Amino acid sequence: MLENWISISMKPFQNVKSIVTPLDRVNVDTDQIIPKQFLKLVQKSGFGKFLFFNWRYDENENVKSDFILNDSKYNGSKILVTGDNFGCGSSREHAVWALDDYGFSVIISSSFADIFFSNCFKNGILPISLELKMVERLLHETNPIEIDLQNQLIKTTSENIPFEINSHKKKILLDGLDDIEQTFQYEDKISEFEEKSTVPSVL
Repeated sequence: MLENWISISMKPFQNVKSIVTPLDRVNVDTDQIIPKQFLKLVQKSGFGKFLFFNWRYDENENVKSDFILNDSKYNGSKILVTGDNFGCGSSREHAVWALDDYGFSVIISSSFADIFFSNCFKNGILPISLELKMVERLLHETNPIEIDLQNQLIKTTSENIPFEINSHKKKILLDGLDDIEQTFQYEDKISEFEEKSTVPSVL
């Protein structure tokens, strides 16, 4: 029965205005996003401190000053702009949890691995795929930009960049609906089906 399910609600997606964090690397896989030794947590929270762990820290867990996330000017950034084929590798959903827990709500790339792309929508992150030349332009953007999901626009100080998104996935983010909450929208029909499918007990 649906009432036996417990769901942690996603928050409806709001317009995001932030400086971008430029991660100019291609083929960033999920093991680089969140190394396998940190997959033992049983909840979705707490993974942010391990995001890009092997790039953020040396073998003695000292902060690497030359890695972009360790530059204080990007503190509080909610938009990650990165290279082609982001999120490739294993299908671990923890990669999206780590990005979300760290504070990113938008990922912009020229392409994403399919499973990673799907996992973003399930966890309230907006992945935006743009032409490579547009991504390269945003990698060098130093002013804050705004992500307007309703109107499907990236607003910079000099231009508005349109982006494509599946209408159903857009609704999921705007309404803050995870998989279970989407199922609850059909609760009446599911209950009706259950009643019709119940086999009378034989005494």
